[in-house]
Amino acid sequence: MIALAIYFAAMALCPSSHAFVLFRTDKTLLQKSAIARPLLTAPPSLKQPISQRHRSNNIDSVLHATKSDTPFLSPSYTDECDVLVLGSGPAARAIAALLSSAKNSKQFDILVADSNYDRRWAPNYGVWQDEWQSICELYESFDMPLGKECVDRLWLKTDCFFGGSFDIPVEDRMRLERPYCRVDRDALRRTLSPASEVVTENGGEGNANYRVIRANHVSKATAVNVYSPSGSITHDENGTIICLQSKDGEVTQVRSKLIVDCTGHESSIVLKDDRAKSIPPGYQIAYGMLVEVDETNSPNKDYIGPYDKEAMTLFDYRTDHFPEESNELSKAERAPTFMYAMPLKENRIFFEETSLVARPALSFQECKERCMTRLEYLGIKVTRIEEEEFCYIPMGGPLPAKDQRVIGFGGAAAMVHPSTGYHLCRAMMGAGAVANIIREELTNANWNPDRAAARAYNAIWSPTNIAQRNFAVFGGEFLMKQNVVGLRGFFDGFFKLPLPLWGGFLAGWPGLPNNENHETWFYRLVFGLTFVSKLPISVALDMLGSIATYSITQGVPLPQSVTPLLGLPDGYDYVDKKPVLGDVAAKIEAKKMIQESTVEEIIPVAFDENV
Repeated sequence: MIALAIYFAAMALCPSSHAFVLFRTDKTLLQKSAIARPLLTAPPSLKQPISQRHRSNNIDSVLHATKSDTPFLSPSYTDECDVLVLGSGPAARAIAALLSSAKNSKQFDILVADSNYDRRWAPNYGVWQDEWQSICELYESFDMPLGKECVDRLWLKTDCFFGGSFDIPVEDRMRLERPYCRVDRDALRRTLSPASEVVTENGGEGNANYRVIRANHVSKATAVNVYSPSGSITHDENGTIICLQSKDGEVTQVRSKLIVDCTGHESSIVLKDDRAKSIPPGYQIAYGMLVEVDETNSPNKDYIGPYDKEAMTLFDYRTDHFPEESNELSKAERAPTFMYAMPLKENRIFFEETSLVARPALSFQECKERCMTRLEYLGIKVTRIEEEEFCYIPMGGPLPAKDQRVIGFGGAAAMVHPSTGYHLCRAMMGAGAVANIIREELTNANWNPDRAAARAYNAIWSPTNIAQRNFAVFGGEFLMKQNVVGLRGFFDGFFKLPLPLWGGFLAGWPGLPNNENHETWFYRLVFGLTFVSKLPISVALDMLGSIATYSITQGVPLPQSVTPLLGLPDGYDYVDKKPVLGDVAAKIEAKKMIQESTVEEIIPVAFDENV
């Protein structure tokens, strides 16, 4: 949730940004050949200049590098690959690592493009232990094991504080018996990277087999499969030509069968569906800092303030650190934030003051000031700030438009949980399904990039998964309208549900533990009815009223997610584009009559060519 922080400039799971350039180029021919065979040797050294790279002699690709038809973009180099992955955050490296794995003795040429590939990942990632274990099992099945070093802290307990409302004492601690982990972002980054691109520190790191180019795309989608500048991305029946620009201005033209865009929620080349009715995204905003604290006068060094060092604090929604009737308290009650705390080793701890979801977004400065005010009130003295984190996570919003050739993944495909902001586990689990589909399509003798892209999107957003997301989108909208009292009551009731119910809602993705308890309309209905019974009366009544209002104003999505009456939403299944033949019998008759006519001699083209 909170630990999936995304730096403001980086957006979601990609540390890259994009620029626009204009150059000149010439025309060349596209040569067609057989479908790619499995790669039998490792990719060439990734430290070579791009101009020296070459594909293994064991690969015979259907796609060969060409120059674009535009007179404005002039590439210095060309390259080709089976799949081009844009971005290099966790979503990008996860899908690239699985696509390039040697699973079933099949390996493909995968190219990762990001001018900021060497930049360290910024966020502190927090995950439930059982969810992480399920991801480890998935990656093991791809011969891409995630070692123990990918987790640097495990808490066997998770704490919450919801006191101050509904007769809950301020000091009351709700303890969840569910272990929580902090992912070692550096170890995970090294594990999902090729050995030639990172300095490995543990066994199992550097196992990925993709290649890297330090360059970004230069394009902006203006309509589905149409891009500016002209010729910067061009699709055809075999794949795609795309221009990439490095920081020093060199342009490389890449020929790829498929492109997977992992550049974040605000991707410039994956369009959102503006035809389907949807609500704009909300935003999770947080200010975080990794600090050392002064424990000289601590009465109990098992705690840092009220925070148990052996527990991860998921929520502290208390507001007793603000003076009564103060303007600060009034603002905090109307636009709530909570503290999220990860005790690390000895006196080191990560604090993050978080606005769960709001539209418009809460100010970063407001989060920072509230964080400092809370710590001062709790008697926690910060002696050193090692890192600061600025978390910006769009939540909800429209899904990708259909029929796009570029496959959005991660934030670009709106995979962030619309109620919680959780993303890392969803993206890493989702990478397995998408990789399996793409690998299957790459070995299909009847190669069709439109079908491959559609099937990949459907692996992300199947009708069942869209229905589950629609349920969670309502949850995010309800949370946005709550003041601090409503949120305390909401989460106090939420975590009083059986763990499989609340755990499944937080997972919200096929393959993650407990998600099976939310995958059908019936299970979601049972969850909703049970949840309402756990809520304080005022919050329960507000929720029931919100359900009615939302269903009236937003239409089908919520009722469709909890009843069988309206079926399932439309997915992204590929629909074969059949030729338009018209009425063949009528055209045959007309052609014959014209041929027999003593007056008419010219047969219309439509009658002559399509019959």
